[in-house]
Amino acid sequence: MKKIIVIFLINLISVGSAVAGSDGEDSLSKKSDEVVDCFEGVNRATFAFNQGLDRAIFEPIAKGYRKLPSPIRTGTGNVISNLSNLMTIPNNILQGDLKTAGINTARLTVNTTIGIFGIFDVAQQMGFIKDYRKEDYGQTLGTWGVQDGCYLVLPILGPSTARDTVGSITSFLGGDPWYNVTVRNDTRYFNDSDYYFSRGIGGLDFRAKNIDSFDNLEKNSIDFYASVRSLYLQDRKQKILNSSKITSTQDDSDWDEIKLD
Repeated sequence: MKKIIVIFLINLISVGSAVAGSDGEDSLSKKSDEVVDCFEGVNRATFAFNQGLDRAIFEPIAKGYRKLPSPIRTGTGNVISNLSNLMTIPNNILQGDLKTAGINTARLTVNTTIGIFGIFDVAQQMGFIKDYRKEDYGQTLGTWGVQDGCYLVLPILGPSTARDTVGSITSFLGGDPWYNVTVRNDTRYFNDSDYYFSRGIGGLDFRAKNIDSFDNLEKNSIDFYASVRSLYLQDRKQKILNSSKITSTQDDSDWDEIKLD
């Protein structure tokens, strides 16, 4: 059950990215016409199930987390952002972006050591400018020309596509260094609890920052399912294009200020 909760929180990040980075009705009016909702009936039922879990469990926990002192939440966000470089760097390389891979490697090294596991962004002060684009294997497959495939809503896991699902599987088959060190190898220094705790806290931190964005989107949507689908697909498309207008280019600290009209 613990792992299921963590996985759900992780996937809230995907939805939250699209929600927080949207421009309201203008974003909703844009169509992600390349992707087909092949299993819409099943997807809608699964979406309703996931929303029920969110309302009953995850949103209340996120509201409690948001009451913690700001320095604690900021430091937590920094640590999670630092860990995300472990996934971003290999994908930078696979996408041929060696310059960004080098910068992110330097940031990871400096912040993990001098910045105390990433609590403090020392690398930024040293001139290693933070690149807010987080990369994953689904995005890498997209840059290689692999099409999205059918839109999917997975139980607990949330919105995805056939391509992004393959990317997620790649992470658990050895593509995620943090997963390899903690879960697959379970060393004397790290174990599976460290992985699931860090991912769960990351999802919780993001959910807490976007409570209002989620609520506003739901209130202003004629069809909440269709709105989330549209925003998710747009977000993934723009991340592949490395657009400066999408949420992946924003600092996690910006999410608190984002509102949907």
